[in-house]
Amino acid sequence: MFLPAVLLTFWFADPPSKADYSPGKAMIREYFRLQVKQIQEQCLNDLTTREQWEKRRPILRQQLLEMLGLWPLPERTDLKPVVVGVSDFDKFTVERIYFQSFPGLYVTANLYVPKPAPKKAPTILYLCGHGNVVKDGISYGSKARYAYHPAWFAENGYVAMILDTLQLGEIQGVHHGTYRLGMWYWQALGYTPAGIECWNAMRALDYLGTRPEVDMQRVGVTGRSGGGAYSWWLLAADDRPSCFVPVAGIADLQAHLLEGEADKFKDGVITGHCDCMFMINKYRWDFAQVAAMCAPRPLLLGNTDKDDIFPVAGYQRIAEKVRKVYALYGASEKFALLEKQGPHKDTPELRAGINAWMNRWLRNDTTPLPPEMLTSIPPERIKVYDRPPADAINTTIHDTFRKAATIELPQTPEVAKEWWSGKKEQLRQSLLEECFRNWPSEANLPALNPQFAGEVVHEGVRLRAWDFTSEAGIALRLWLMSGDKVEKPSLCVLNVLDEAGFREWCDDLGPAFGKLLNRPGEWKRNDAKFAQNQRVLASTKWAFAAIAPRGIGPTRWADEGSAEETHIRRRFALIGQTLDGQRVWDVRRALATLRSVPELAKVPLWLQGKKIMAGIALYAALFEPDVARVDLWHLPANHREGPTFLYVLKVLDLPQAVALLLPRKVFIYCRDEAEAKTWDWPVGLQRALGGESLKIRMVRD
Repeated sequence: MFLPAVLLTFWFADPPSKADYSPGKAMIREYFRLQVKQIQEQCLNDLTTREQWEKRRPILRQQLLEMLGLWPLPERTDLKPVVVGVSDFDKFTVERIYFQSFPGLYVTANLYVPKPAPKKAPTILYLCGHGNVVKDGISYGSKARYAYHPAWFAENGYVAMILDTLQLGEIQGVHHGTYRLGMWYWQALGYTPAGIECWNAMRALDYLGTRPEVDMQRVGVTGRSGGGAYSWWLLAADDRPSCFVPVAGIADLQAHLLEGEADKFKDGVITGHCDCMFMINKYRWDFAQVAAMCAPRPLLLGNTDKDDIFPVAGYQRIAEKVRKVYALYGASEKFALLEKQGPHKDTPELRAGINAWMNRWLRNDTTPLPPEMLTSIPPERIKVYDRPPADAINTTIHDTFRKAATIELPQTPEVAKEWWSGKKEQLRQSLLEECFRNWPSEANLPALNPQFAGEVVHEGVRLRAWDFTSEAGIALRLWLMSGDKVEKPSLCVLNVLDEAGFREWCDDLGPAFGKLLNRPGEWKRNDAKFAQNQRVLASTKWAFAAIAPRGIGPTRWADEGSAEETHIRRRFALIGQTLDGQRVWDVRRALATLRSVPELAKVPLWLQGKKIMAGIALYAALFEPDVARVDLWHLPANHREGPTFLYVLKVLDLPQAVALLLPRKVFIYCRDEAEAKTWDWPVGLQRALGGESLKIRMVRD
């Protein structure tokens, strides 16, 4: 083993104890504030003419479809619609329907048709929010909760179709991948259930276009809460509907990430929303850009004043920017706010506003509406399935809708050499464009500004520290350990620490170095490990550096796996990043800080990490060519396990990322042959290229 075990076994530390995270929390709040400010300043502020907007709009649509996981659009396969039955009511019938929006992806719906059945009638597509009805363990879907909406429209001469959601339908899929299930690989695939909900709505329009009762020139779309959000996705993705009323379904980034109107949402309302409410914000949009895509079609934005998950300020800021786009069309009367009193609830006042807006723009009827009379619809009479289809993939669509890239090795060494010479740079550029496009640019990158934080020499061990700026709002500390007599090291090894690794780094040094380590609380030195360090440092001229990326060690902001940590991680996708991706950036900046230390000039740099941090170290090295060697301990087998970078599985997986480091020295440490077999791909490539720099080593835990 080339380094002492004390410096390599990061994961044996005890679980972190409760601590005061206020410095880390303050840092991450400031970071998100600065990021949101950057995005806000770029959102629709430069528009001055209609021509500008119309030139930009097709580009924005493609961007949004990509961020929803819908670009290129899936094939419009046969819907295979089935009307399983018809329920008869006084003024309308309800057809119980299912169709396949994607092969095996079943959508349950009800079609409300007035009596007598009209031809070319104005039509409403109602998109349900999170309101499933379950009785005796049987799911009737969200369409049962919101049935009074299509019933009113049918009683008043409209055809109305209402859709179940993916998660809260008769077949229950998953909306909560990152919200509570730890499925961070969704971000690596570029998957969000918002895309499924949008696609299902688009395919519902396809179905409506086949019905003789429907006038496709007069289709309105509405829904509330989750259904309000799906209305936003549809209005931006599809030009066929002519009128929209999203209710309680949108707020801007500032509201989602920074502020709310209730104590439990004081740091942003994202904690009140599951994954179906969000695109993966690769292109760093604010939500006003989504709403503006409706212009100049009539758009009424509904909300109540005590809605704690869609705060007033959050939608009013959107409205302010959207009005400017409608004004470019001379269509200011087609955009309005429907603001009523009340909590996050479907109130009579909101329903009256929806109905009046649809009457005005779909029927040219401004007659005041009579008092609302709601028709009760028994769930049993609108249920679609007696038994769900055996081939339904609704519960696993998140694993199959977005396909990961597959990269096959050429069969012969001669072909492999030529192929890899071009493929290597292509993959590297794709990583920058797809996964790390929102790293700081030169225009907004603050100076590294390394500041010497102090030095402690104790029992032959010298520890120094430097504070540096990783990016605006993120200040980190780098440590450098060497023997007290070493003036110029012969080698410097940077260790990328996770939380357990940081605590072990502190334990192995001891409280004598506490003023530089910034570890809260009290701890004891591991005397055996300290003695081992002493021996190694006394017998070599090596130096060992350590970096705890943001959210770890001194900047820790939450317990790992806690709800608080989950929602901080979720915030990164809404600014076009991931936490792991920005930690790679932190390591790159730590390497730059090391290079700024005079005695380390021209000293070989090695980089290493364990488990997820091995992946962080790997990617940092990819973009820092003067890292001479990378040591990866128990690197995850694939990006489904981590680390998580936006869209990375669209480009490659970890075996190909390892290969990108060749011909630099790479050591991968595995527990057994099964783990070692994971790396057959880069080993096979190396064999074809004729190199020997990649080594697989077996080690004990």
